[in-house]
Amino acid sequence: MQSRLSPYAWVCFSMCVGVMGTALASPLYPLYQQAWDLQPSHITQIFVTYMLGALISLLFLGRLTNLFGFLKVLRLGLMVMTMGVIGSALSWNTWSLGASRFIIGLASGLITTSASIGMTQLNNKGDLQRAAATTSLTIAFGFGLGPVVGGLMAQWAPFPLVSSYLPPIALSFLGIHALFRIQLPATTAPVHSAPGLTLKDVLPSISQPRKPFIYHYALGCMAAFSAFGMFSLFAAMAPSFMAQMLPWHGPAVSGLSIGFILFLSAGIQLIARPYPTKRLIIIGFFALAATNALLVLNLFAGSPWLFALSVLSMSCGHALCNLSGMAVVNKVSKPVNRTGLLSTYLVVGYVGTIVPILGMGWLSDHIGLTGALIAFCACLGLLSALLGVISARARVLPVPRQ
Repeated sequence: MQSRLSPYAWVCFSMCVGVMGTALASPLYPLYQQAWDLQPSHITQIFVTYMLGALISLLFLGRLTNLFGFLKVLRLGLMVMTMGVIGSALSWNTWSLGASRFIIGLASGLITTSASIGMTQLNNKGDLQRAAATTSLTIAFGFGLGPVVGGLMAQWAPFPLVSSYLPPIALSFLGIHALFRIQLPATTAPVHSAPGLTLKDVLPSISQPRKPFIYHYALGCMAAFSAFGMFSLFAAMAPSFMAQMLPWHGPAVSGLSIGFILFLSAGIQLIARPYPTKRLIIIGFFALAATNALLVLNLFAGSPWLFALSVLSMSCGHALCNLSGMAVVNKVSKPVNRTGLLSTYLVVGYVGTIVPILGMGWLSDHIGLTGALIAFCACLGLLSALLGVISARARVLPVPRQ
């Protein structure tokens, strides 16, 4: 029996559920820290194990979508994701949780790449800007739903380190069931067909665009680096440093704050889709720079209003950098190399998530959370401002004919 919903709708649903499982643990980190007596560096290491899994997936498994088609890879990714989420619910120490987060990271790379390609292929209107916006919107909505559900469950449900994972597990089974029932149009067959998997197919699949577009592609990748890096601060450490900025505490507060950033990011992306890519990326970089400045200022002011302003600025920067970055990838790529360029773009984004937050975790153990946060915000804020200036001086990138 074929699914009543369109393949496009189920691909969007599966991507949303997949990324929901990746972000759900963010408001739970203080509970793990209390239950297992962890240091800040332990939290960042657990967070980074997920990112390492995603990075390895993008580096070594990026060609699977071209070889087997996005649907088979998406099915595999969602099944592996479900295994990782179940493992997280059953974890008993940092090693077991880290292993589960690593599995979730592997699945995240498969889901993000395959679903992004699938949504582009199933986009019958041929509007690349629309495809980029829909992809970014779905990712942002799924990421936002994860911490909201996790935070609310952890605040009021019994056994929060187990029960918080039950909603994404149930939704994942629904998505897996649907992906085995949908039928795709014939035009969505893999670009390259191969008799089987070879060593070459799992070697790192880093790609670069044609020479005239390398400069713009690099700026698009750095938009992902900055947005992912800034969000990693909120996802991994916000439940810890929010105690210095807000009078309210608990998993629900941190989960709703992180979710609000991503829901607002999704809404901004929807509104900003018709606007020129260059304008969006410039505003996005400077919004991230402003976010860093506001966070540092609020460390000393302790104002809920300044924190709210930093959340608004973060949402804007996250939305516009992700939207413009995905738009650049679609503009500089052809169907034959889109998977490789998307994987490279996401690799740069995940590196931005891993390196800065690891540094902050290490600094937190040695100089304290306040000093580490100031160092993090100073570095990423200056980088974002510099990239904004460079983007303002770049020429406008035309929409190529596909």
